[in-house]
Amino acid sequence: MFEHYSQLVIDFVRLHHIWAAPIVFALAFGESLAFISLLIPAWAALVGIGALIGASGIPFWTVWVAGALGAAFGDWLSYWFGYTFKERIAHIWPLSRHPDLLPRGHAFMEKWGVPGIFIGRFFGPLRASVPLIAGIVEMPYWMFQFANFTSAFVWAFVLLFFGDFGFNIFKMF
Repeated sequence: MFEHYSQLVIDFVRLHHIWAAPIVFALAFGESLAFISLLIPAWAALVGIGALIGASGIPFWTVWVAGALGAAFGDWLSYWFGYTFKERIAHIWPLSRHPDLLPRGHAFMEKWGVPGIFIGRFFGPLRASVPLIAGIVEMPYWMFQFANFTSAFVWAFVLLFFGDFGFNIFKMF
């Protein structure tokens, strides 16, 4: 089902290049936002749009920055949500059904700290929950934002470049 929606988004961007950056921003934002990321697995669409970059002349830099900012703002909002609502979050789905996740998240953040933001960015289930936990444990704001923005730019580059690189390899055959 999600593959179908991803393909629709990719096809739309193929026909309407001007929408590439705003769509990538929105997909990366949703992919990085706590709770919403479970409903919007956008990584496939992002890789697919990355493949369009080389095929259709969509400017890489614009889409890359849009994806990175979308991801960083999604994480920032998740951090804020965790910082503001703390342990009350445990009563919200899906955490209410999996009470072991918050203590495990606390342990992860205590063990990894700032590098945990980078680690979490690249693993789907952790992507949106790590910033939430960082807010709950009150990771210092500027330390979080430094890790958040730098990892967002690396993550967006990797996803989009993977799609672009994969398309160019496919084109060779």
